Amino acid sequence: MTLVWVAPDQALPSPAQATPEGLVAAGLDLSVPRLLEAYSQGMFPWYSPGDPVLWWCPDPRMVLDVREFRVSRSLAKKLRQIRRRQHEPDAPVAVTCNQAFDQVIAHCAALRAKAGTWISAEIRQVYGALHRAGHAHSIETWMDGQLAGGLYGVSLGRFFFGESMFALRTDASKIALAHLVDFLQGAGVRHIDCQQETRHLASLGARPVPRDDFLNALARALPETPPAWPQGRMRLREEPAC
Repeated sequence: MTLVWVAPDQALPSPAQATPEGLVAAGLDLSVPRLLEAYSQGMFPWYSPGDPVLWWCPDPRMVLDVREFRVSRSLAKKLRQIRRRQHEPDAPVAVTCNQAFDQVIAHCAALRAKAGTWISAEIRQVYGALHRAGHAHSIETWMDGQLAGGLYGVSLGRFFFGESMFALRTDASKIALAHLVDFLQGAGVRHIDCQQETRHLASLGARPVPRDDFLNALARALPETPPAWPQGRMRLREEPAC
C-alpha cells in the first residue's frame, strides 16, 4: 500500500486507508486546525523529531471505558484518604485541572527523553496552542505543594483522547487518572482513547477494540455538547451510600 502524502491545503484521508500497522498519512503540517481534523477522524500524530508528521489510526485501538477503570487496593485507600481531606485548603494531596499544562507536557517529554521521546518541542508548542484554544486539558497531582504527577489529553464532544502521563511520586499519575475518570463519568463521557496497547494500560482496565467500533463510538460522541472542564481544584464525587 502506498503511503498518502498530504499537503497543508489537503484533507487527511480516511482511516480506512491505513496500512496494517495503522499508518494513514504523512505530511509537514502540524497545526491546531490539522489536529482537530485528525482527532475528529480518530487519528493522532506520532513521529520522531526531524521526520515528517505521521498520522496513525491503529487497529485494534486501546480504549478505556470509564465504567471499567480498575483501582488497586492501595490506590483505593489513597483515594479514600484524598476524598476525606479534599475540601481542606492545606490537604497533603490536591488535584487540579488546567493549572500547569505546560509543566505537565514538559514532564511527560522529559520522562521519555532517554528512550527518544516523540513529545518534541514542536509537539509541545502545538498542543499548548490546542490547550489555549480550549481543546487540550491537563490534570495535575500536587503532593505537599509540589507537582508530583499528571496527564494531558484532548477533548472533543463527549470523548477524551489520552496523550501521556507522568509520575514523580508513587501513584501520582494514577491519582490524576482517577480524578479524570470520576469527572468524565459525572459529565457523561464514556470513553478514553489510550491509542496503543500496553500492559500498564490493560492493568487499569483499558482493552483493545476493533478500529471500526472505536470510530463508531467516536462518531456518536462528537456531536454531543462537550463537558464544562473545571479550572482549578478537582474533587472526587461522594461515594454512593451502601
